[in-house]
Amino acid sequence: MWAGGKRAPTTAFDEFAKIIFVKIRDEKKGRKAGEPYDFQIKTHESAASVYKRIDNLYQEAKAKDPEVFKESLKIEPEELYTVVEHLQGISLDKTDLDTKGVAFEHFMEDFFKGKSGQFFTPRNIVSFAVKMMNIKNDDVVLDPACGSGGFLLHALDEVRRQADEYYPQEKEQPETGEHRRYWHDFAQNNLFGIEINDSIARVAKMNMIIHDDGHTNVIGHDALNDIEKMTAKNPGFARNRFDFIVTNPPFGATVKRSEHPYLEKFVLAQNGKKIRDNQKTEVLFIERCIDFLKSETGQMAIVLPDGILTNSSLQYVRDFIMERCQILAVVALPPFAFAHFGAGVKSSLVFVRRKGTKEKLGRYKIFMAIAEHIGYEATGKLDPINDLPVILAKYQDFKK
Repeated sequence: MWAGGKRAPTTAFDEFAKIIFVKIRDEKKGRKAGEPYDFQIKTHESAASVYKRIDNLYQEAKAKDPEVFKESLKIEPEELYTVVEHLQGISLDKTDLDTKGVAFEHFMEDFFKGKSGQFFTPRNIVSFAVKMMNIKNDDVVLDPACGSGGFLLHALDEVRRQADEYYPQEKEQPETGEHRRYWHDFAQNNLFGIEINDSIARVAKMNMIIHDDGHTNVIGHDALNDIEKMTAKNPGFARNRFDFIVTNPPFGATVKRSEHPYLEKFVLAQNGKKIRDNQKTEVLFIERCIDFLKSETGQMAIVLPDGILTNSSLQYVRDFIMERCQILAVVALPPFAFAHFGAGVKSSLVFVRRKGTKEKLGRYKIFMAIAEHIGYEATGKLDPINDLPVILAKYQDFKK
């Protein structure tokens, strides 16, 4: 697919994703016993014949799910023949989720690491944040900076595990009955993602398709733009709607008023009676996430640079958070948490609940912890030490 450098990384991935999309659709088609798959090379079949059949499958799948891909295949018949040859003996449908997840992350790592200004969040941190939230299958969950969809997929995996516990008799055949209904309805109706980069939004959709579902409500859009524009695109994106937000928003980028007039509508863009000429993305994302949360009950887990928590010049941001939210927990992450993925900013996971409009809190306790080890070294290699499960257990005791 790289064609010796002929294709740009994003183009190569898009073409590969189209082929994976076709293969998954083909595997999920109903078939009688012994009926052959379409995604395979028949005896003595030419590259042109394989291309014609795969392209027909792709056009059919594209028509049924037009939000994932809009373009035609842009690959030579001989290249497609080679890719089908590699993949025809593998069942993506029968491969377990963890294996597919690891494979996808390895495949995408170089694409994300700095090349597109996007970064993976280490899976141990994602898993920890989701587990801290105690998400159930009737909760509506959003990641407004979803990248490749890691937080959403971990939320889905958490609900799948609940299905295993609630319907153990169906665990060996999880594609049927109440077990499937429990997690599949959640995936289809309750998972929402926003990603500003259309190409990466497609990555998230493909990642979720590979994991069986949940791509329906992932949109390519600027999450900081007017919410009403997102609601027009998909009615599910509305103020005061989400039970949980789990996210790692972009750090360090600046939104300029001259380029994005919507900046004027943010409270955190105001400086007294004046509107700031620019504001950092991580600051604006805090306000936008609170807008999306349900009043009184909505909860959020967000990765924030420590400057927001400590810099005297950003006291107004902390005041904004405390006026509108109850701070549930702050977990400091080690300096190397994102180093392997190209980002070296010291950061923390902050957990909050949005207060009701008339709610006033007196003094209350906040759970605070320091994670010195997250199960990964700065190089990205696995580290046997991981503080996060211990912190999770202590938080659960703290809540009691």
